[in-house]
Amino acid sequence: MLNRLQESDIKLLRVFYAVASCNGFTAAEPVLRMQRPNISAAIKKLEERLDLVLCHRGRGGFQMTKEGEVVFQETKRIFNAFDNFVFNLKSLHDDYSGHITLVLMAGLPLSVHLAVSKAVKSTMKKFDDIHVNIQTRLYNEVEHVALSGECHLVLSMYDMVKPESVTFHPIGVSCEGRLYCSPMHPLAKYRDCPLPDDVKIEDYPAIGISGLSSANYIEDDRRLAIQTFSDSYDAAMSAIMTGEYVGLLPDYMAKEQGASLGLVPIAQGALFNFTHDMFVMNGKNTRLNPVLRHCIKELNYFVAESQK
Repeated sequence: MLNRLQESDIKLLRVFYAVASCNGFTAAEPVLRMQRPNISAAIKKLEERLDLVLCHRGRGGFQMTKEGEVVFQETKRIFNAFDNFVFNLKSLHDDYSGHITLVLMAGLPLSVHLAVSKAVKSTMKKFDDIHVNIQTRLYNEVEHVALSGECHLVLSMYDMVKPESVTFHPIGVSCEGRLYCSPMHPLAKYRDCPLPDDVKIEDYPAIGISGLSSANYIEDDRRLAIQTFSDSYDAAMSAIMTGEYVGLLPDYMAKEQGASLGLVPIAQGALFNFTHDMFVMNGKNTRLNPVLRHCIKELNYFVAESQK
């Protein structure tokens, strides 16, 4: 079993990272500029070093094991942190080449994704030798990745108490949402009218979002009966569509993805309304050089423009 990383192990991990990212040996060949037998040999050697089976390959195609998934995620963290270190080191010499990592909260609207692409293009055009690594994280992970140094910038909705160790750059855009149910749910009949006094929202199981402030589940004398949690709005919407749960969803998701599903805003959409502001975030230890400052400015502009 591996007790200490050597330089050769880093090389093997890079091969595995590329294979896992490309979801297969053949797809990774042009990325690694290696032939399949050499890639296969490297993966086998890494498995021997770790004393783990990382993936299955054969007629059924490429498939990572549970252990492989863990190693992949940890490898991603290592390489992100290393790329950030190199980028920050170069910036001390006024060399702004290299990779920057931008993390987006999972489930942001399509209009924001398009705005991000424009901001990234503008940044890469202004600084010649810059490449932007765009990743997604769940809502309850965005604060951690900003703090940990795994990325340079995070674009996310945020409604928790803001930690002093993270810098928040307001975008001037907010997300509104409310309580939804499926057309099959007993409360769907109250789409166009208030809830009667004898109907208690506490009597109906609700699904929560991991990391979301508990204040979102309380409104005056009403409280959602949270029975289970999802780690994203997308997963929560799937649970809501079973007809077994009510839950909070952003309005943009109900319009973009839920319109064809018939998601119902309960009680004329007047229950448990929320508004979450959008921010660009970075850890206090992240050095905001001209590249990152420009990227923040462009994200601010294009995201705000996309919501007009």
